[in-house]
Amino acid sequence: MDFGKLTSVDKIDFQLPPEPAQNAGLLAALPIPSQPTLYIGPTGYNMKPWVSKWYPPGAREKDFLRHYAAQFNTIEFNTTHYRIPDWTTVDRWREEVPGDFRFCPKIPQSISHARDLGLSGTEMPIFCEAIQRLEEKMGCCFIQLPPHFIPRELNVLARFLENFSKKIPLAVEVRHPDFFQRTAEAETFFKLLEKHDVAAVITDVAGRRDVCHLRLTNARTLIRFVGNGLHPSDYTRVEEWASRLKTWFENGLHEAYFFAHEPDNLLAPELAAFCAETFGQVLPGVALRGPKPVAGQQGTLF
Repeated sequence: MDFGKLTSVDKIDFQLPPEPAQNAGLLAALPIPSQPTLYIGPTGYNMKPWVSKWYPPGAREKDFLRHYAAQFNTIEFNTTHYRIPDWTTVDRWREEVPGDFRFCPKIPQSISHARDLGLSGTEMPIFCEAIQRLEEKMGCCFIQLPPHFIPRELNVLARFLENFSKKIPLAVEVRHPDFFQRTAEAETFFKLLEKHDVAAVITDVAGRRDVCHLRLTNARTLIRFVGNGLHPSDYTRVEEWASRLKTWFENGLHEAYFFAHEPDNLLAPELAAFCAETFGQVLPGVALRGPKPVAGQQGTLF
C-alpha cells in the first residue's frame, strides 16, 4: 500500500488522536453484544513466499485461499477492486473458507472511481448480486473513494448509499484532507454514514495522520493498519490500538476488522500474529484468532 508511505518513520508521532466526542453518544445507543468479534487479516492471499512459513510446505497456488483461511479469519479483498467476479468464482470462495471466516471485498474501481459512483450504469447491481453469494461469510464491503473526491460531492455519495444493497454491510474510505477538518461539511459526511448504518474506514498510516480519525458511525469499524517493515513503532502502535479497541468493545462496539499491511505484504502475517497475541491479552471477552507459523518454523514476532 503506497498511500501515506514514507521512506523514514523515525520522527513520526504515531500516538492515536483523542477520542472523538461523538463516539460516546453513538456507542451508548448500541445494545451491548453478547460476543463482540475482532477479525484480523492482511490483504491478499496469493503469496508464494508464505509457503513453508505460513502455508504448508509444497502448498499449491490453487489451495492458497484455503490455507490462508486456516490462518486468518478475514481478508481485505482487493481482487474485486479490479473486476466483478462471476457467480461460480464467488461460490468457490465461499466454499473454500471455514464458517468463522469473513470476506471484506473492495467495491470495483469502475464504480468507486466513476464520477457518479456507478449510479448510471449496471455494474453496481451486478456486483451486489454476485457478492451476496458469499452469504454468511460476507464481512463488510468497502468503497475506497479517490483522493479527488471532496465534501462538495457528498450528494453523489448520498445517492450511492440510498441505492446500495441494504443486505450488504458497507464501509466508506475517503482520503481528501477536507474530510478530516473540523468543519460542517466534514461532520455532514460522518452523519451521512450514521444515517445509512455505514462504517467509516480508519487508516493508520505514517504519512497521513489525519486519516486516522477514530470516528465511529455504527456498530462496526474497519481499521487499515499500515506497518513499516516491523519497525519498533509497529509494535507500540498495535499495543495502543489494543487499549482503544478495549474501550470501544466495553462500551458497545459489536465488531471490528483489523487489516495488517506491511510493505509488499511479505511481513503481514508476522504483524497479524502480533496483533492477535496482543489483542487476545487485552480483550479476553472478544472472539478472535490469529495465525501461527507452520510446523518446524520459528516465530519472528519480537
